[in-house]
Amino acid sequence: MKPTIKDVARLAEVSISTVSRVMNAPETVVPDKRNRVIEAIKELKYQPNAFARGLIYKKSFTLGLLIPDIENLYFAGVIRGMQDACIKLGYSLMICNTDRDKERMLSYIDTFHEKQVDGIVFASDVLYPEYYEKLVDCRIPFVLVSSHSDEYEVPSVEVDDELAAYEAVKFLIELGHKEIGMIGFNHDNSVSGPPRVAGFVRALTESGLERNVEKIKYANHRFEHAYQASHELFSDYPELTAVFCVADEFAMGTISYLKDRNILVPGQVSVIGFDNLRMSGMFIPKLTTIAQPIYQLGYRAAEKLHELLTTGSVAVMKEKMEHKLIVRESSREK
Repeated sequence: MKPTIKDVARLAEVSISTVSRVMNAPETVVPDKRNRVIEAIKELKYQPNAFARGLIYKKSFTLGLLIPDIENLYFAGVIRGMQDACIKLGYSLMICNTDRDKERMLSYIDTFHEKQVDGIVFASDVLYPEYYEKLVDCRIPFVLVSSHSDEYEVPSVEVDDELAAYEAVKFLIELGHKEIGMIGFNHDNSVSGPPRVAGFVRALTESGLERNVEKIKYANHRFEHAYQASHELFSDYPELTAVFCVADEFAMGTISYLKDRNILVPGQVSVIGFDNLRMSGMFIPKLTTIAQPIYQLGYRAAEKLHELLTTGSVAVMKEKMEHKLIVRESSREK
């Protein structure tokens, strides 16, 4: 059998907590006891594990991440950022893909509770009352990333979606475009969809282009849905010379639709996306887009959850990270 922390303690004639202190904070243990523990570890070839640490600290040193679509490249960046932060902070990471299904979400929360995760990061989805009540009942601390809650006081980290969309549309207006449409997120299960529409409307209204505010079609988070939404948009409004898309994947779907109709981008229609996925600089034409700090969002979410777990609170409840306009090839002056 593999030696346990109890075996080490017995051989070194110390308590389990002393063995733990030697492994995690050796300077707090007197030299005699510290040396006995080190010799016992070597003799038994003991390798401490997360479970043993958990027995001491009543923690699993594991964080959970709930994401709606693991195939979406946006979440790859969030996962990478969170994983790197977990490595730095001493946590393992468990990831569950929810597909925005309520029953699955509630089931995963139960699973995380059973696995005794220390806390959960809840990504890019609406915090429905059922989710909030389940998390509170399970006494699992949690943080929102690329999301927020107006109803509950929950720590969150995201970009300012309304302002970012406003700046994207203002950029198109400054290029001279007056016929501007939008491909947005279907508002069901969408946190960022409504504020990005609000930013679109504000930019148009300020510039006296209110006639465009109805030129919106909605899609369900996938390339093929955006392709179909583009067909509907240009069928209804063939006069459009620019389109704001609320995701780079939507921008790619829109450009693909236009290409299949022999409509030049940016020669005839300018397209701007949102996210700045890695693919946005590889796509042809390279996408003009609003860059979210995707990696940093994931990293910061893990840090924020660690702060909540170790201090019981966070310094900034609703944190906004900076976005940036990246101008590439898919946009030009009218």
